[in-house]
Amino acid sequence: MSGLVDLFLTVTGGDRLLLGLLGGMTIAALNAAGAAPVLLLRRLSQKFNDVVLGFAAGVMLAASFTSLILPGIELGGLLPVVVGVILGAAAVTVGDRLVPHMHRVIGEEGRGTAKLKAAWLFIIAITLHNMPEGLAVGVGFGSGEIASAVKLMIAIGLQNIPEGLSVAFSLLEEDRSQRRLRSFVVSALSGLVEIPMCVLGALGVTVASYILPYAMGFAGGAMIFVISDEIIPETHRLGHERLASYGLVIGLVVMLIMDVVLG
Repeated sequence: MSGLVDLFLTVTGGDRLLLGLLGGMTIAALNAAGAAPVLLLRRLSQKFNDVVLGFAAGVMLAASFTSLILPGIELGGLLPVVVGVILGAAAVTVGDRLVPHMHRVIGEEGRGTAKLKAAWLFIIAITLHNMPEGLAVGVGFGSGEIASAVKLMIAIGLQNIPEGLSVAFSLLEEDRSQRRLRSFVVSALSGLVEIPMCVLGALGVTVASYILPYAMGFAGGAMIFVISDEIIPETHRLGHERLASYGLVIGLVVMLIMDVVLG
């Protein structure tokens, strides 16, 4: 862990924006790595898909509290973080209402959905989902707590692997005529939004340090909302809810162990 922190500091010179950029590139690369199996396989078991998405949800849930909400309370008190959590959930809701996209469970949302193909609506939904994750990592690096930020980056990157896997195979299933290479490329590209969001998060809390506890709550609240609004309904829609719940618990436990071991 300390070696990775030292590497990041050496490469960036400790510049928080560069740290955010490097953190975003890392989690985007892990998202692409997760999508890579689609180049070799044609199908992914839906049961396995639901379990790994449950795992990703567990990691996100633990990271929201251990790396964002609780540190934010220690830094700025309860009220700013609570306000941030509410604003984060509200921001995801507004995005759902305004931006055209599609979820498998609740169908099409946003404005102008009739103008776009189903595949594009699905891709936009994935991109919206990735934005809070990138923001969270950026806020972490912008806080100046580099060790904690690297730990958060590892957590988000870890859950990006099953997410990239799920997205790539979902795209392939959505359009049978789609080539495996295209599914991989689109899944990988959908993770690139995390890079500018990381930089934006780092920039925001660097320029205005007083907003840091609000920003930490905002990022945590946005991720928790995505877990409840999108990931859990997706994993429970085909009768695999118990296995998906075990996946969530395992992801949460793995993240808690990482939090203690990595310090």
